[in-house]
Amino acid sequence: MKILAQSTPERCGRAAATPATETRRPGAARDIQSSFAAPLRNLRMKWRAVQFDETQAAALAVEISCSPVLARLLVARGITEARAAQEFLHPALSQLHPPLLMAGMAAAVERLEAALDRKEKILIYGDYDVDGTTAIVILKTAIELCGGTADFHVPHRIREGYGMRDEVIERAAAEGVRLIISVDTGIRAFAAAETAKRSGIDLIVTDHHLPGDEGLPYALAVVNPNQPGCEYPCKALCGAGVAFKLAQGLMQRRLDSKDQSRLLLSFMKIVAIATIADSVPLTGENRVFAKLGLEGLRSPVNVGLKALLEVAQLTGARPPTTGEIAFRVAPRLNAAGRMDVARDVVELFSVKDPVRAREIAQRLDVLNAERQQEERRIMEEIEQRIAGDAALTDAYCMVLDGDGWHRGVIGITASRVVERHGRPALVISRDGDEAHGSGRSIPAFHLLDALDSCRELFTRHGGHAHAVGFSLPSARVSELRSRLDQYARERLTLSDFEPALRFDAELPLSQVTPAFYEQVRWMEPFGMGNSQPVFAARGVKLVGPPRLIKEKHIKLRLAAAETPATNGHSSAGRAVSFNAMGWRMAEPAEAQKLLAGDSLDVAYTIEFNDHPDFGGLELSLRDFKAPEAKAELAKIPESPVTAPFPSE
Repeated sequence: MKILAQSTPERCGRAAATPATETRRPGAARDIQSSFAAPLRNLRMKWRAVQFDETQAAALAVEISCSPVLARLLVARGITEARAAQEFLHPALSQLHPPLLMAGMAAAVERLEAALDRKEKILIYGDYDVDGTTAIVILKTAIELCGGTADFHVPHRIREGYGMRDEVIERAAAEGVRLIISVDTGIRAFAAAETAKRSGIDLIVTDHHLPGDEGLPYALAVVNPNQPGCEYPCKALCGAGVAFKLAQGLMQRRLDSKDQSRLLLSFMKIVAIATIADSVPLTGENRVFAKLGLEGLRSPVNVGLKALLEVAQLTGARPPTTGEIAFRVAPRLNAAGRMDVARDVVELFSVKDPVRAREIAQRLDVLNAERQQEERRIMEEIEQRIAGDAALTDAYCMVLDGDGWHRGVIGITASRVVERHGRPALVISRDGDEAHGSGRSIPAFHLLDALDSCRELFTRHGGHAHAVGFSLPSARVSELRSRLDQYARERLTLSDFEPALRFDAELPLSQVTPAFYEQVRWMEPFGMGNSQPVFAARGVKLVGPPRLIKEKHIKLRLAAAETPATNGHSSAGRAVSFNAMGWRMAEPAEAQKLLAGDSLDVAYTIEFNDHPDFGGLELSLRDFKAPEAKAELAKIPESPVTAPFPSE
């Protein structure tokens, strides 16, 4: 998969995918077929150095009194001004934008206040994923802190599907509800909005998904930073982030200022989980959420949150990392909506009894294991189908469908297909005459625009540039496959499919020190829009043979190459070596027949193993090149960023 340049942190906007303008050559499909025939992890990855302005980096280092190393990394990410650098390195509550900057927020807060004053029944209508369920928790808790009460509805993924349904709204009206607030849904709920109007219910839509060409649904207020005319600075909030801004606006009107900071920091823990789980850029306001929220997770107070972290084995003195949230916490929360009833998540964060909280957390753990098993089953079937279908092997946009595939896991399965094959992928579960699908994309391809190009095929569709959901009649799946592939062929070129890795700088292993690692840590939390710095080292020595871990990972011992004096510092005589983990690299290691004593070029990140007996600095491999690939690396044009860092 091609890795694009880091987003500029000051902008916090969702990166827009611009269609390629290069004309596709005749016969391009035949040219690329051999590449598509194998998973991308088996292809030779191109390495490209991130560019930066050395003059700007030197000036920034002086202005903020930081290491040249840190200045180079900041400038490479588009942070060139001292104020922006200080805000990036030191996120604080004061950096949050005023909620009323968001279009529709003033009307939403005013109507919500009136509902509290009149003791009206309020219904929060959410979604079944992490983003939707945590958004419910945030808004419901804020309403209760401000003296009101609110019920909530989370749709069942299988029985109801995504989005707002007329019968739920009509039932709420019959029960006396006069205000419905959607979270993480509703921006394309035109029919539901009309039903609310007809039923005498005021509707407030809070969402972050992209509006359609049809405009906005009828509502008392639409709160979405991505709606036309909204000048809110951070466009990349997740659904829970938008709900948090509504909660913040409400609390500013209803609570004493001395309580607001404490409560905002408390909410930040849940917002951080949702922000990381939804893969929005960790820049701007999202960086504040992630940084402060992760720090707060070091000592959670909520009994449900405590139980969840215990089940995920994330208790300890240090705060969890973004990776731990993404791979150990978010999947367990998502498992409720994928495999059963997402209401469990809301109950988990609402329950006061530690025993009950532990029961729910353990249930989520079991559901996650079931989700993993179902995902593996579907992936095996998909890989067999791709291997035996030349049309799929050659497709620019893969559309895969199957009878009875669990609708709760097709989204994550689509992500796996994209990771493995480097192309946009839609995975569809057929259930008789109906089909429900989920899609994921590559950076160069705007998937929602692709679906909009054949909107007449769908009964519903929506999402983002790189993630969509939809339903359509099963009879139309074949036409969808044909039209999306043609659409993709008109907009993608061969280079869009080439696996590439961007590294921040060349850094010999002799210069990987605890002091340098601490400098890199100042840039945490890492994630989309602020990738963990990747370094390259040439000619490192493999000490001993590779060790196979769980049949798919490898562990290497790498020794620093002997290098001449650099910037006045000599590494001669220093026996520097590190353990290096190669996750899912067993196949390429076996293919290249790595042996003790081999010389390798490696791309890596620096990690810290906190095991009490054999902890310390270690490397996580992003890629490696055996001796026969050395010539290719040497052809990469040198750039200023490739100059070695001085030892510190």
